[in-house]
Parts: sequence; structure tokens; C-alpha cells
Amino acid sequence: MLNRFFLLLFFIQSLAFAQDIPQKPNPVRFVNDLVGGLLSQGEIDQLEQKLKAYNDSTSTQIAIVIVNSVQPYDISEYAVKLGREWGVGQKDKNNGIVLLWAPSDRKVFIATGYGVEGGLTDAYSKRIIEEVIKPNFKESRYYQGLDEATNRIFKYLAGEFDADPSTTNTGSWEDLLFMVVFFIIVVVFILKPRGGGYNGGTSNTTYTSWGSSSGSSSSDYDSSSSSSDFGGGSFGGGGAGGDY
Repeated sequence: MLNRFFLLLFFIQSLAFAQDIPQKPNPVRFVNDLVGGLLSQGEIDQLEQKLKAYNDSTSTQIAIVIVNSVQPYDISEYAVKLGREWGVGQKDKNNGIVLLWAPSDRKVFIATGYGVEGGLTDAYSKRIIEEVIKPNFKESRYYQGLDEATNRIFKYLAGEFDADPSTTNTGSWEDLLFMVVFFIIVVVFILKPRGGGYNGGTSNTTYTSWGSSSGSSSSDYDSSSSSSDFGGGSFGGGGAGGDY
């Protein structure tokens, strides 16, 4: 009986939470200002055009959503729930990103779908908020903050990583020494005779291209098959947030 009570309580809480999530816009828009007044219509249109063009060329969908407040919920939970409910991202790719801004709470969160977590890590999302969004938002440069943040997201997903100043020179010799030792160990392991000993110069070892990328390149995406509709929604809780 007690278990059923807790299950019913959880269901009611989940239902209430779902009701607090705004409905997916119809037609779908990448920039959703549900507050009004913080961005001009021209600024909204410019961001919309940029994000639509990015979706058409890469299939990755970035949704900017501005809600007055996420209270009483945590903004990370709210962002992930919104991404799932709206289905941000392409179907079967789950390459959606939600940039959620709650001005009354003075909070921002970047939530990532499973398909983009490798390129836009939690650490990178945090850097975008700390280095780009916060400084601009504190000076009420809201459009500049969102515009520069999305540009930074583009660069991270394209593999154009900025060096982190805190780790640029630290431990460089130690890292180099480690890589040399590691390489020697790998070579020795590969060339070590096995079973019947050395086979007279014929190696059966299959070499791997260490420099190849396991992810798919955006250049392989056929823009003619792109869709501006949301169809993904698989968010696992990845991302980062902060106050300003």
C-alpha cells in the first residue's frame, strides 16, 4: 500500500512538472522568447536565421529558450525535461542542444543531447557560460551573449577547440615524457614475438589510425534532407549552468 502511495505521488509530481514545461512551438522555432522585451525582434530573427542555417548544414539543432523562471525546479532538470518534451534534435541522431535562460532567476543552462556530448562536453559548456554568457549578461548585452555563445558551440562541435589558459603550459614536459614512454611500450608490445616466435618479417598486426575521428563529419550531412522540425529528445543530463 505504501509503495502504491509513493508511486502515485511520483506520478502526480511528474504530471505537474510536465504542465510547467511550455508547449513545443508550432511551427518550430529555434529561438523562443517566452518573456519578451529582452531581445528585439530583429535580434531574434538574426539568431533564428543563424541557427536554422546551422541545422540545415549540420543537422544539429540548437534551441534557445527564454522563460521567466524555472522555480521551484532546478534549471538543469528543467532544461533536460524541456529538451525531451520538445524533442530537440534530429530523429535517431539525438543531436539537440537547449540553451535555457531564466532571467528572473538570473540563471543559464546548456543541456546537451547524447549525440553531441562528445563534442560539447560539460566542461566546454561551463566555459561558454563563464567566459561568454556571464560577462555579456552582467552588462545587459543579452543578444551579444547568445550570439557569441552559439558561435562558440559551433566551434567546439567542429573540433576548433580553444586552448585552456590554465593548462596550456602546465606539465608539458611531463605529458611529452609520458607519451614517449607510452609509445615505446606499445611498439614493444606489438613487435613482441607470440606463439611460434618471429615469422621472418611478415607481420599479422593490424594497425589503427590513431588520428582518425570516431564521429561523423558534418560535411557528410546532406542538407537537402534537413528538417527544421524537432524529432530527437534523448537528453541524459549532460551540460552545465551558472548564475550571472
